[in-house]
Amino acid sequence: MWEPDQYELLDFGEGRKLERFGSFVLDRPAPVARGARRQPKRWSAADARFQGHALGRPADWQQLRSFDEPWVLRWRDVHFELACNPYGHIGVFPEQAVNWEWLTHQVQQRERPCRVLNLFAYTGGATLAAASAGAEVTHVDASASIVKKARRNAALSSLEDRPVRWIVDDAVRFAQREIRRGRSYHGVILDPPAYGHGGGRRSWRLERDLPQLLGLCLELLHNTAGFLLLSCHVRDWGPAALRRYLRETAEFSWKGRVEYERLELVTRDGRTLPSGVVARLSS
Repeated sequence: MWEPDQYELLDFGEGRKLERFGSFVLDRPAPVARGARRQPKRWSAADARFQGHALGRPADWQQLRSFDEPWVLRWRDVHFELACNPYGHIGVFPEQAVNWEWLTHQVQQRERPCRVLNLFAYTGGATLAAASAGAEVTHVDASASIVKKARRNAALSSLEDRPVRWIVDDAVRFAQREIRRGRSYHGVILDPPAYGHGGGRRSWRLERDLPQLLGLCLELLHNTAGFLLLSCHVRDWGPAALRRYLRETAEFSWKGRVEYERLELVTRDGRTLPSGVVARLSS
């Protein structure tokens, strides 16, 4: 899914993961890797290490070697501007590449215009994959600074002239307004967090709010003859947990294909690191 010079999971274990993004190697926390053993010699290659929170101190990156920020990572023709932020993120979730491949196929096989809604859209990986494939995309995120970064990635990818609406809003409230407006979409993408705040400090809790949002998303799908992509990065959530939520809102009413799988990152020697879960619904 990634070209070898762009991204690689080098090693993981003891609660951490070692990844190479372009030319830079980063050492970051990975709670799912606590039970795995790592190969110590590889970790000396790290250019920076995310310390996390300890003894009341704020999170911080320890730069082990000098390198310039931001830097750019590429997936196909989509470019991401990366930087080490205080939460340990850098601007891309590499395990999502398999979903971008699936999304590209879904858009390409549909007639134009293909309208796609991307909720919790972050820095725009799915948005730009869909736009590159020919879709008209509505990109929604509650953070103005994150939407600004997504627009920057569009410019870096020479996709700034594609038909993308950039919206700063709460996902649930935006979906409700779109239904009242009578709008519909051929595809909906959502990658919700476990918890957080939307616009106007509206709280979000995945287990409480996901069923309602999925119901809204199904209402927005054009005659249900489209697709829905739902991914979650919640510890201890597997395909069975995600299916449990979809059963009440989508699976039994959906007339097309439904598939569930774990998102994984794989090292060169074939070791797999669980990195979330995804459900894909397609007509």
